[in-house]
Amino acid sequence: MPLKTLRLILGDQLNHKHSWYRNDDADTLYFLAEMRQETDYVKHHIQKVVAFFEAMQGFAHWLESRGKQVVYYPLDHPDNTQKLGSNIAGLIEQHGIEKFEYQLPDEYRLDQQLRQLADDLSIETEAFDSEHFLTGRDELAAFFADKQSLLMESFYRHMRRKHNILMDGDKPEGGQWNFDESNRKKWKGEPEIPHEKGFRKDVRKTLKRIEDAGVNTIGEIEPERFSWPTTREDCLKVLRYFCDTLLVHFGDFQDAMDPEQVYLFHSRLSFAMNSKLLHPREVIDAVIEHWQQNRKRISINEVEGFVRQILGWREYMRGVYWREMPGYQRCNRLRNNNDLPDFYWTADTKMRCLHHAINNSLQHAYAHHIQRLMITGNFALLTQVHPDQVDAWYLGIYIDAIEWVEITNTRGMSQFADGGLVATKPYISSGSYINKMSNYCQDCHYKVKEKTGEDACPFNSLYWHFLADKREHFKDNHRMAMMLSLLDKMDKDELDALQKRARLIIRDPDRF
Repeated sequence: MPLKTLRLILGDQLNHKHSWYRNDDADTLYFLAEMRQETDYVKHHIQKVVAFFEAMQGFAHWLESRGKQVVYYPLDHPDNTQKLGSNIAGLIEQHGIEKFEYQLPDEYRLDQQLRQLADDLSIETEAFDSEHFLTGRDELAAFFADKQSLLMESFYRHMRRKHNILMDGDKPEGGQWNFDESNRKKWKGEPEIPHEKGFRKDVRKTLKRIEDAGVNTIGEIEPERFSWPTTREDCLKVLRYFCDTLLVHFGDFQDAMDPEQVYLFHSRLSFAMNSKLLHPREVIDAVIEHWQQNRKRISINEVEGFVRQILGWREYMRGVYWREMPGYQRCNRLRNNNDLPDFYWTADTKMRCLHHAINNSLQHAYAHHIQRLMITGNFALLTQVHPDQVDAWYLGIYIDAIEWVEITNTRGMSQFADGGLVATKPYISSGSYINKMSNYCQDCHYKVKEKTGEDACPFNSLYWHFLADKREHFKDNHRMAMMLSLLDKMDKDELDALQKRARLIIRDPDRF
């Protein structure tokens, strides 16, 4: 039977449950490609590139096992032009394709590229939903159409009601919507964190292909012991492991940080979901089902905190992305223009919290949300780094970073570059918060309780300098009123000393 339809599958569209694959489609050709277009638009972590290529190859093999006709272009394929448009045009000509179909991308740049490609093609084209998210692209915009602010909590409650998740009739399970106050414990070595005994795979062939192509990457990799899940089977193993061993303490310690721990009680499921190997609803349902079977052992705060990250923040951030793009990528409301310190690429800093969070990122392509928000993001904001540079670093270094989720968390929540559209106040702190939530400060080169002087924690002076320097931006923000009041009451000589120290750090952060 001659081929009539070409279907494109992007590297983050590996949804085994998509309706495309339920039909008898002997006249359809499925296409996946490793392309320099995607490896080079930002410098990615080597584990991120390997993970996506491994997952794409696995998905192509799965399609073939179901009798589908598949073309897979590795980086070194002779017909691979390394660009999406010309690759598709070549296949259309080669196979006499009569119709081109694709799933709606989750990145604005790819959405625009495919729209233009569809307009340019002389054959019929059709776009399909990716059938992954629990909201449509425009649902958040419609929900907030008559509201004055984009308050995530309101959207989260809407999602709980709409999908009947953690609900007791029309009331929230447990009598309250949010148990965040219970989820701020510092981990002090207990309870013990079980170590996963799951899969390790050899990715040397994929790594060699990337290296031979000369792809410029960052970070480290152990190619014989690669530990990220890149097949649906492995992703389900990680989900089961989280439910069986980590969920019991996830909520309690989800904001905790420790220099000896890479993951603590976090699930490591973000890559599995962002590549669409797992559906968010199946993850939520599995966690809730496990909790319901173990209510005597697992408290509701553990479960609600996890559900809120997926049902709340994940869907919320995607909605903000499609509501605000493309202008969102140019937001810099605080007018920050400094350069990202060099140590973000090396972890070569005497500040223990930053050294660990960055080193963890370089070694594992991972840091959990508080490390990203209150360590690396906090320092970048306090030193007033241009959000473009912060964006590029976060988008490249983390294995789960795709622009729809990265840019809203980075430019919005972390850097306050949108002026408060996502966050009601900037997420900044002095060293005291880091000391409260982590075990970083006790063996640090700097003293967390000192504000000025050579031994003083840099976060302390940077914090007060930032408030003084940006006071005009926050004068009408009621959530900043208390800190601005303390700033106004501060002794002038003390503030001058703090700002002098902060300016020294900002001028040459790689000294610290």
